[in-house]
Parts: sequence; C-alpha cells; structure tokens
Amino acid sequence: MGACASSSRGRPNHGKNQKSAKVAAIPCTPAAQVGRGAASSEMEEKSSFIWQIDGFSSLLDKQEGWTNSGYFKIKDLNWYLQLNLKDRKSGDEREYVSLILVLSKTSGLEPDTIVEASFKLLIYDQAYGRHSEHEFSHRFQTTESSRSSGISCMILVYTLKEPSSGFIVGDSCVFGVELIKFTTAKVKDGSGTLHVQKRIGFCSAREAYTWIINDFLSLKGRCYSPEFEIGGHKWYLTMYPSGTGIDGDKEILSLYLHMAKPNGDASLQNSGVLVEVSLSIKDKVTSNRKTMTGRCQLQATEGEGWGWSNFMATKSVKDWYLVKGSCLIEADVAILGSSKMN
Repeated sequence: MGACASSSRGRPNHGKNQKSAKVAAIPCTPAAQVGRGAASSEMEEKSSFIWQIDGFSSLLDKQEGWTNSGYFKIKDLNWYLQLNLKDRKSGDEREYVSLILVLSKTSGLEPDTIVEASFKLLIYDQAYGRHSEHEFSHRFQTTESSRSSGISCMILVYTLKEPSSGFIVGDSCVFGVELIKFTTAKVKDGSGTLHVQKRIGFCSAREAYTWIINDFLSLKGRCYSPEFEIGGHKWYLTMYPSGTGIDGDKEILSLYLHMAKPNGDASLQNSGVLVEVSLSIKDKVTSNRKTMTGRCQLQATEGEGWGWSNFMATKSVKDWYLVKGSCLIEADVAILGSSKMN
C-alpha cells in the first residue's frame, strides 16, 4: 500500500454517480500533503498528540488489522499513529493492543536525513490515571523499514476491556504519543525540534457510491469525482490515471477518498470521522474488480485524503477493466464514529 498525496480542488467532473454494493475492510495507509524536510536546532520540550476514540466498541468488534489516526505535523514532517486491537506475540495466542508511531512516506524528508526521536506511547487510564506507558528511542528514515517505531504489544485486550482498568470509559478510549527529544541529522550534522498537540475522537452508517468513467484513456493528471453524501457527510474521490509520482512510477493508477470541506459552518471544519473504506475498480459488464480496503480517520480539511498511490498498474486497468474505454470506480464507506481535532 502506498501513501497518498492530495491537493486542492478546482476540479473537472469525469463521471456520474449511482449506488452500488459493499465490500469488507482491512488497514490502509494515510495520505498527506508533501511537507518539507526538518530544520536544525535541538530542543528538549515535549510535544504530544492525543487520539480519543468514541464508540470504541465498534472497533473492538472489527476484524484483525491496523487502524490509522489522522496525520499530524512535527516540524514540517507528517506523522500518524497505527493501532491494532488484535495483535499477537510469537507463541502467544492471546490478543494484545499494539500502538505504533509512523513517519509518513510523503513527509518530504531527504533520503540522507535521519530523525532521532525519544517518545512515549500511551493508553490513558481515564478513571485513575494509571496510564499504560511505553518509552522508546528510534532512528526514523525514509526507507520503508525505518519509518515505523516497530511493533509494540502494550497490554492485553482483556486488560483493556476490564471495567476496573479505567481504559474504556463511556465507550471511549484514549491513545497518545509524547515526544520527549527530537533531532534530525544529515550524516554527522546535528539538528531538531517539534511542537504539536491535537485531539481526535469517534458513531455508524454504510453506503456505496459508484463513479462512472466513460473514457479512461483520455484522462490526464488528477481527476475528481462529483461530490456524494454518505452518513450525513459529503465526500469525493480523486484518481491519478498515471500515478502521483510519489513512488516514482508513472505507470500506476492512484486512488483516494476525501471528505469535502463543509460550507458556511466553520465549527464543522475541524470535525472528522473514523471510517472503513473499500475502493474498487471494476468493469461495467462482469463486475470483475480489484479492491483495496482499510480503516482510517478523515477530516474535512482542504486537500487531505486517504488511499493508495500504487493502487494498481495502469496497464492492468487497460487489459482487464475497460469495456469500450469505460470502467467503474466504487467507494464503499462505513462510518464507525465521529472525531474532533483540537
């Protein structure tokens, strides 16, 4: 799965809409706008990101897989948290809660730059203040194996669900990260700094939308679907028939879901939702399809979206999914809950 890049909207419409069927879900990789590399100068002050999930029981009922937070910035770098409520240790069949900090693939960090971070991952005890804390140090780089802080089986799911633990209160659970020390370096040069604090949270509806692409071969650059409404929120899709360039391959199709920015009510512009989303491409005759699915948090922020930069090879679209030059793009969206960023 590739991280996606999104941008502002001045958009032509390349299709019409209709309702369609539903599919299952597993984790996805979040999209983020390309940021600039981190600057220099070291600081000891802490920075924190708090992820509050309301309606948490809806996540506990889901299949195994990772759920991604919205991304947040630390000194012009994009980060996000990953949560797994059904992780396992080797030789242990019990289910654990895992929390990971990830440097977004689209942060714009130079390949020769290293981010050295000391941080604390937390599951908050909302009743008694006995938080579950795990402190780590990690050297983040742009390579796939170095962007993640690594698997962290923090506590048993059984412990998390215990009423006396204080971790789940009123069907709400709170996770977070506190960055203690943060530096960047190019080879032997020192540097670093950070500052961020946001808050999220989590409701349930499910519908599907189909975008009819009438002449796929004529499409160039970024293409926008018409807006559509699911669960009381407006959405739109973006598609890059020849890729976004993030992965350096112009022969791949990139596909993303966006939450449309609400008009008029400024109080809604910081709101978001946690969703299960399946994005599919299929032909108009046999419904032969390719689907990628995931769980992620989306905000009504201009240009930000979630999806896959390497959804599939453009050649495969042409070989398998076009009927007289046309195909269908389907978005199946299940709203798990509401969220708020402060």
